[in-house]
Amino acid sequence: MNRDIAPILQEWPFDPDAANARVITGPNGEERIQLRVDLGLLQMHRDGRPDGLLVEGYESWLELHEARLLEHESEHSDEAPYQLETEDCAELVREAVQYYHRYVSFWKLKRYELCARDTDRNLRLILFVREHARHDRDKLQVEQWRPYVIMMHARAVATPLLDLKQHEAAVRVIDAGIERIREFLAQYGREADADQVNELRFLLRWREEVADDLGHQPGYRPSGADRPTDPAAKLRSALTIAIEQEDYEEAARLRDALRAFDEPQPPPS
Repeated sequence: MNRDIAPILQEWPFDPDAANARVITGPNGEERIQLRVDLGLLQMHRDGRPDGLLVEGYESWLELHEARLLEHESEHSDEAPYQLETEDCAELVREAVQYYHRYVSFWKLKRYELCARDTDRNLRLILFVREHARHDRDKLQVEQWRPYVIMMHARAVATPLLDLKQHEAAVRVIDAGIERIREFLAQYGREADADQVNELRFLLRWREEVADDLGHQPGYRPSGADRPTDPAAKLRSALTIAIEQEDYEEAARLRDALRAFDEPQPPPS
């Protein structure tokens, strides 16, 4: 068996100015996500852990520890709290990096709902480590990523809303991201550093641009003024609701349905 991947890399050269991400079909017809890096490529499953592995029967290390936490609380509610050792945190960090590579790929591919799903999941991991890590150094290792993941989550949720011309909903999403980063700074007494936090500065600038666009839309009326009647409009309305409710799997399904609806149908044979 030839293990040399050079032919694949030659067929898909790395371009630092390009998206460098693509979707392929796996042997079972399932989607695989590929991310081209300068010295090779990463291939990831679309769902579950990016490497496709289970952890002691659970989807990931995070789900395993969440299950252990529930078991600990039900059996030892009066004893010491559930704690993550440094080795546990290291596994969770490695896992978070896998999800990082995948949500960046989803972002580049404009698969925004799946990007939002994975950023939401990594935020859950960060908060879990913050709450349960035994050592502060392990907490700080993941906490430093929180503003970036919050920003990417806001972008992944708000961008499809803007595509749907739902500017008000997008502003609410951006505002929520801004507030979450400010809460992060307040937790560490760093409110005075707000002007130096690039993620916060980006969201504030983006909010201003979106709000300005909203005020200048021709014939603008508040959301809810129109009720969709045609099938495509109904799909877009349902997609907006799914995104706002953070039902990212349903949003991805609706976007696929809308994409299929919008594609021109072949002429009858």
